[in-house]
Amino acid sequence: MNHRFLSAVSLAATMAFLVSCNASKGVSESSKVPAATTTHVAAPADSVPAWAPKKFAFNPSRTLENDLLHTTLRVSFDWQKQYLNGTAEITAKPWFYPQNTLVLDAKGFDIHAVSLLKGTDGMPLKYDYNGQQLTIHLDKTYTRNDKYVVEISYTAKPNELPAGGSTAITENKGLYFINPLKQDPDKPQQIWTQGETEANSAWFPTTDSPNERMTQDVYITVDPKFTTLSNGAFVYSRKNADGTKTDYWKQELPAAPYLTMLAIGEFAVVKDKWRDKEVNYYVEPAYKGTAKKIFGHTSEMMEFFSTKLGVAYPWAKYAQVVVRDFVSGAMENTSATVLMEDLQLNERELLDKNWDGIIAHELFHQWFGDYVTTESWANLPLNESFANYSEYLWAEHKFGPDEAAYLQRDELDQYLDEAQTKREPLIRYYYKDREDMFDSHSYAKGGRVLHMLRKLVGDDAWWASLNLYLTRNKFTAVEIAELRMAFEDVTGRDLMWFFDQWFAKPGHPELKVTHTYQNGQLALHVVQQQDTTYMPVYRLPLQVAVWANGKRTDYPIVIEKADQTFTFQVPAQPQLVLFDAENQLLGTVTDDKSQQELLFQFNNTKGYATKIEAMEKLQDKLPDPEVVEMLQTALKSDYWRLRSAAINILSNLKANEATVVEGEIQRMAQQDKQGAVRADAILALAGWGGAKYKNLYEQALKDSSYQVAASAILAYAGTGAPDAKARLAQFDQEKSDDIILSLAAYYAVQGGPEKYDWFMKQLRQTKSGTLYFVLQSFGAYLAGNNNANRPEAIALLADIAQNNNIYQVRGSAYQALMVLSEQPQIQELLKKIRENEKDERLLEMYK
Repeated sequence: MNHRFLSAVSLAATMAFLVSCNASKGVSESSKVPAATTTHVAAPADSVPAWAPKKFAFNPSRTLENDLLHTTLRVSFDWQKQYLNGTAEITAKPWFYPQNTLVLDAKGFDIHAVSLLKGTDGMPLKYDYNGQQLTIHLDKTYTRNDKYVVEISYTAKPNELPAGGSTAITENKGLYFINPLKQDPDKPQQIWTQGETEANSAWFPTTDSPNERMTQDVYITVDPKFTTLSNGAFVYSRKNADGTKTDYWKQELPAAPYLTMLAIGEFAVVKDKWRDKEVNYYVEPAYKGTAKKIFGHTSEMMEFFSTKLGVAYPWAKYAQVVVRDFVSGAMENTSATVLMEDLQLNERELLDKNWDGIIAHELFHQWFGDYVTTESWANLPLNESFANYSEYLWAEHKFGPDEAAYLQRDELDQYLDEAQTKREPLIRYYYKDREDMFDSHSYAKGGRVLHMLRKLVGDDAWWASLNLYLTRNKFTAVEIAELRMAFEDVTGRDLMWFFDQWFAKPGHPELKVTHTYQNGQLALHVVQQQDTTYMPVYRLPLQVAVWANGKRTDYPIVIEKADQTFTFQVPAQPQLVLFDAENQLLGTVTDDKSQQELLFQFNNTKGYATKIEAMEKLQDKLPDPEVVEMLQTALKSDYWRLRSAAINILSNLKANEATVVEGEIQRMAQQDKQGAVRADAILALAGWGGAKYKNLYEQALKDSSYQVAASAILAYAGTGAPDAKARLAQFDQEKSDDIILSLAAYYAVQGGPEKYDWFMKQLRQTKSGTLYFVLQSFGAYLAGNNNANRPEAIALLADIAQNNNIYQVRGSAYQALMVLSEQPQIQELLKKIRENEKDERLLEMYK
């Protein structure tokens, strides 16, 4: 599961424009992610910090009385009512103890009949049903050596279930009808499912728990115009007398019920291959021509992961299907991943974006999550941390160490941001709701912890341990101890200390590092400053690199005390002492280097992590000539993110200070090979009052990169040119997220009454991730345009605020309505929205 469902578009350009126009009313600024050096002060003895671990009820793995061996599903659909009509044949046996009942999860069904099957004959069985679970009374008491088959005829009505969801998975209806009545001409008809965590029991009866496994046959009856997808291998498609067709999908290897899936729609199927297995991409027909460019690294990823793990991709095929209005980023159903619509890119969008991270993430789940599955949601990092770390592994392999280091730093920032208000153990049985497990702990922190484990044992032992873990535990449900034992059995080392402090304890180390040099001896003083009321004193094996007389020497150290000093014989005053030289630590480090040390660090170390640290720590020293010179060097970096970062830091110079770099940034705005860098350069020029670059902006409006054109829109608008509105109207029909966001920012303050229809169109058609930001701009537009206060606009905002499946989008629509809150009817509407909202995060905001 990848929960990064909000679009990855940047607000930097939008915010820069709004600030330059002094028109931020109605638009909320994005929150700032803390730098990696953020520290947290220990709580006073008589207070409890906001992030302190919370104590909830214990959540064990589910007790299994019966074992589901196989499920056969026969399903058809009522598009008008949005019902699924199904028959489920379930083959089961007692897990160990004799049983005379079978209890199945079945949410919101109409149960029509329950029978015991013997051959082709069915014997009616008595049952009890409470709307959540179906208790079937078997014909006798069965032992663990006895199999039985029950048949259940039912109707599933997912839209009639109570609303629920989380940040990662915004709804839990299990089965979703998209545009079922064809009321939206711009949206295809689709049906798809989303089972994690325990939502598949909203469309078929099962034991909806990750520690259960079954094989399956799925028969899907639909209109012949639709293409279907499910788990396993496609067996056949049969025409029916009533004009429908039935597609048969068979999965012969067992998997957890939450990994069962369906997808139905008018997809184009683009075929690929890995070794002797089908690899297919299901997209809307408009994207048939770019599907292989979007997903084209899939087969290479399958080979890379299969080879490194020593376990070949295990399932019958691999398919990836893109659907509309998905309730998460993506979902790793066995052999068939479902992905959000943002992955569909045209040729021009592909110049700026790729989705390799999410593609690798879901693919790695086919081993970590599907082949070996967490036994309970408390152990979710055994699924998600590995999938998260696969993004690093793939980036390291395909794009090099700098891109991998960028991802690692981004993951650290994500976790530290969450750690401001939440610190829990990675493996945690005491949670309020299982959906709470889908957080930056399970993803970002877990991935970083795995990286430290890899550095601790070494690459050979890392891959050998993962091979043992997978082969020993294949097709089973596991807990964290099994991962630890695999690493211990391979390495011969006791690793309980590592797993205890990183997986079983909350928080992270917060280190203060100082050093002194005297008489040929370097003293390195390390203090662990984290609040040990809640967090441990950590054991941290790290590398320290010391430069003296231009030569680097590495020293391994093991920090294991709250206050510890290390001494090294060094021939001269060090030019740089680089703590955690391999940039592996999950935690914060306060290490007050001088300007000269940071300049030396930038010029003499290799890699993104150390260079970006020096750049960011010295940005406040601008316009110091040495710092400017360092950033000018960064402008020539081979790695585009360093060039981009240098531009963004230099953009803080005043116009009269920027002359020394302005020419180079002008050249980059026109010639840099990376669209994102050209875009940043244009905004930097615009920020220096760059009306003199009007011709450059005009050319950039024609750039092949949407990102560049979007920056040029803001830059050209900022010149105050009298033809700006007319010239930029040429972009009104564009569907690019970047273009839409730039236009929304401009029209929010300069659009006037004639842009009302444009905003309404965007509110109806824009993808949810982008819609979040468009709504903020529309709020500013409402504040400045009385004509926009129309019943149509209010009704649309109210619909989004109440019915969008992403809670952030609902909140953004609510904020837009707040602009009009002086009106009594709007006050009543806002009250109604608050009363109907179920999400606790929004309710807290609404207070």
